[in-house]
Amino acid sequence: MRKPMQVLVEGLGHPEGPCLLQDGRVAFANSFRGEIGFWDPKGGSGTYAVTGGGPNACVLGSDGNLYCTNMPTVGEWTASDPRPPAIQRVSPDGKVEIVATTADGKELNAPNDLVFGPDGRLYFTDSGHWDPVARPHRGYVCMIEPDGSSHILEELDPVYPNGIVVEPDGALVWVESYARRLVRRSSTGQTELLRVLDEGHVPDGLKIDVDGNFWITSFSSGGVDVVARDGSYIDFLETGGVPTNCVFSGDRLYVTELGPKDLQDPMPMKGRLVRIEVGVFGMPLYYGSIRR
Repeated sequence: MRKPMQVLVEGLGHPEGPCLLQDGRVAFANSFRGEIGFWDPKGGSGTYAVTGGGPNACVLGSDGNLYCTNMPTVGEWTASDPRPPAIQRVSPDGKVEIVATTADGKELNAPNDLVFGPDGRLYFTDSGHWDPVARPHRGYVCMIEPDGSSHILEELDPVYPNGIVVEPDGALVWVESYARRLVRRSSTGQTELLRVLDEGHVPDGLKIDVDGNFWITSFSSGGVDVVARDGSYIDFLETGGVPTNCVFSGDRLYVTELGPKDLQDPMPMKGRLVRIEVGVFGMPLYYGSIRR
């Protein structure tokens, strides 16, 4: 399907993991710049906070802070201002704190995406370093309690767990980039494979609409795969770019992209933020916070 789309800002490099701020701005991780950026519907874009390292996703907490994943490398790129792999907290005035660098005593490799659940816990994927040939790290799905304690929920094969969401009943759903899989973990801990995406559709980000359908940014496909809650395929939303992640705002979808899809350059770094009039509302988000 094609929907009306507007390019809001471009020339960003490697934007990822967008979220909505309380004042209507859209914040996003900007890995190559080591910062959280923003776009303002009233005009302009800029830097929300300098995090160092390679921030990869951000979500808004109930305390008004942003919670961000930070990984030291993205493929062959390494941050010029390195930070340990971590979950960070960023205050509205730009102060950056580390929330977690370990889970159950194990050091994190490369935290990727994160989401608050209805229970107030913060869930995140630890994908490891991106290398689809060597696959150097096992994947992990982790959780941080409101009191700050961090735990491993699932230890996976080297499948590169990436985008993650929480369903209303507390089930976790994530995508695995190497395996092109969509996986659900029930609130009681049972896992099930929902779908394997088609060849050429490598999943990255993930969000849920109000009907429980999954909107999966598949960066190698040039768009967004829409999959039903039971894993059946619904449709493909063409963006014409290399999408990394997305977030709903009403019946609009904001998508971060590496840039326009280019057959001569399958991984352009001309990053942009686009807005698509999808006519579908997103599932309301959950909020939480981690105590200092």
